Amino acid sequence: MKRGIAVLACVCLLTAAVYLTVSKWGIRHETLNLFDASRQRPVAVDLAVRRDYELKADDGFWRLPVAVISNGNTVKNTEYSFLANVLAARGYMVASIQQDIPSDPPLMTKIGLPYVGRTGVYEKGETNILFVIGQLKQRQPNADYQHLTLVGHSNGGDISMYFAQQHPDLVSKVVTLDNLRVPFVLSDKMKILSFRSSDPNFKTDPGVLPDPKQAKKDDIDIVHTKFQHTEMSDRGPDSVKEKIQATLDQFLGGGGASSELTAANTDKPLIAEYGTGPYP
Repeated sequence: MKRGIAVLACVCLLTAAVYLTVSKWGIRHETLNLFDASRQRPVAVDLAVRRDYELKADDGFWRLPVAVISNGNTVKNTEYSFLANVLAARGYMVASIQQDIPSDPPLMTKIGLPYVGRTGVYEKGETNILFVIGQLKQRQPNADYQHLTLVGHSNGGDISMYFAQQHPDLVSKVVTLDNLRVPFVLSDKMKILSFRSSDPNFKTDPGVLPDPKQAKKDDIDIVHTKFQHTEMSDRGPDSVKEKIQATLDQFLGGGGASSELTAANTDKPLIAEYGTGPYP
């Protein structure tokens, strides 16, 4: 009888500990159906934020770092929760933007034109990001909109890199998952992490990736994986998502959130040598 009571007490304590952990790290997701009247364009956003840090910001005791996620073509903005949750857990307010809508023309490839003819697509994505940031400023003034972290998959990665080129004064970090068209920003003031697939159906255009010497000089981490291009979203297997999450979490450890959230060792670069990484 006593043993049973002791076991029950342990279970209750464990349950309480789990509850407290979940409460502390609880992440709130909210759907924002915004509308840009100047372009007559709907812009859907999935907002993710840690509840405790949101409360601190609401009370004026914390400035939320801001991350923007841009989706790949034909992938929903809500299909990057495995990335949003890592960012939100570190104290970021995360806005996952639906960059394309059904009325948009399909992506076309026009060889010989800048970005194979997709400049207009990237400009539209740039405008979407600026619009969403403007809306978020009204909703949450206690956030840092001057040091954005941009994250994007495929076409969303190109949008992120294009935005960073156009607004280097607003961007501190860029994370891309197999962007193929827009060359990397070369600046020692901007940290960049990029996951590259080994998918034969998705080839990176010449000139997009920096050479090894430039990558080292500008603190650019390039992780070559054996992942497929389309696996780099919530649709991918857990093994892929977990490895991406672990590397992203280490990358973010270099700054942004509070000291209790940045315990990762960043004395050494993520990638010791260009072209190598933690993946088989």
